Amino acid sequence: MARIGVISMSDGRDYVHAGIADFISSTEDHLVAALIQAGHEVVRGEETISDNALASSVARGVAAAEVDLTVFHYAVWAFPHFTMLAAGATPGPLLLLSNIDPVQPGMVGMLAAGGALDQIGRTHTRLWGDPADPALIEAIGVQASAAAAVASLRGSTFGRFGGRPMGMNTAVANTDQWQRIFGIDVEEIDQWEIVRRAELADASEAKAAREWLETHAAGVHYDGAKLTPEILERQIRSYLAVRELIAEWRLDFSGIKGQPELTQYFATMDITEAFLNDPYDWNGPKETHVCATEADMDGALTMQLLKQIAGTPVLFADVRHYHADRDIWDLCNSGQHATWFAARSADPAENLAKVHLYPEVFFFPAGGASVHHLAAPGGMTLARLTRKDGDYRMQLMLGDFETYDEETNEALMKQSTWEWPHAFARLDARAEDFLSRFGANHIHAVPGDHRAAVRAACELLGVTLDEFVR
Repeated sequence: MARIGVISMSDGRDYVHAGIADFISSTEDHLVAALIQAGHEVVRGEETISDNALASSVARGVAAAEVDLTVFHYAVWAFPHFTMLAAGATPGPLLLLSNIDPVQPGMVGMLAAGGALDQIGRTHTRLWGDPADPALIEAIGVQASAAAAVASLRGSTFGRFGGRPMGMNTAVANTDQWQRIFGIDVEEIDQWEIVRRAELADASEAKAAREWLETHAAGVHYDGAKLTPEILERQIRSYLAVRELIAEWRLDFSGIKGQPELTQYFATMDITEAFLNDPYDWNGPKETHVCATEADMDGALTMQLLKQIAGTPVLFADVRHYHADRDIWDLCNSGQHATWFAARSADPAENLAKVHLYPEVFFFPAGGASVHHLAAPGGMTLARLTRKDGDYRMQLMLGDFETYDEETNEALMKQSTWEWPHAFARLDARAEDFLSRFGANHIHAVPGDHRAAVRAACELLGVTLDEFVR
């Protein structure tokens, strides 16, 4: 949940303020209680703003608490210049909130303040209603969650292991543009560091991890060539190496090029990428670390934003195939899906019971385990930051992951690359529209409908929203 600042505005006439102060305080109490009940942390202004000096000092105090969103609360008519002064002392996102009361003209105060902010080009959001209405509290929470997600990007570092993979322009972003729009720095790290450190990684942990996978996965299918215990441990040591580099360079999210150097001469990064994105590994629960295959920068950025909004692992996949007869898409990419998606359970054993480790296919001569599973069914938000003529847009849609009987699932997976992880998605988008204008080969998903928060985040970032609908 988010940290929300609440500042109430009042009338600047002493005698008027004296008569309405208790009403403002009572209304603010109800608002704050409802926000806390919804799970948010609330930072209240020290006083109701009723003069110029308080407008600046109270706002500075709330801003010093590093809130994600500041709510200017209008229970009554309030002098609009108080809002302007408070906004000047509030560097983060603003939400103007009016109560609905025929006696006290809070709506008038909000509109006058909002109009003044419009005149100077200060972006803000407006909401209105009764704090007892759960829909209003949810709407405030959506704005706060989006603000927190956007704030989490600023000052973060992306670790880019390797360069552009296989000529894939959509996987490479302009670092100056990232710094300007999102406040993100990019640390360039050579893939040789993964190879070098993997050889130095803890062999006993790699062995224990391999045995853990052999115990908990639905199957580890050694073939004596592409997948052996030694190659699987090499993949696990690669994971340990990347974890070490993440800690050393203090990376917030990352991407690994993989192809063709590692996949031809060392091992695939499927185990590394899957378990970085998982909320657990063989050592127990852990924080997910967004890691995009093929060092897809905009893919990783989309995933990091979705992670902050949804609070879950994020799917990474190729838009591999469209089954026109069923109107479903096969979202499939080598090993990248977090194993969590197999059952979306808090219990790793439940997820891994649906996961097979198969020998890699001919694309990857170095071998290794492909992390095979089929994503569990459920409603999804699917999104991708893409660029058109240099400008960012968020391409957004709803969808449903589906599964069928075992025979159908197998038949559909075998039409593409069976050994890789799959998600069968029914998108809220017409196929001809999607294929005509979707701006990448990779797409990302989180469970639930998070479109409102994604829309709010785009507004805060100044990113164009491009939604798909049927």
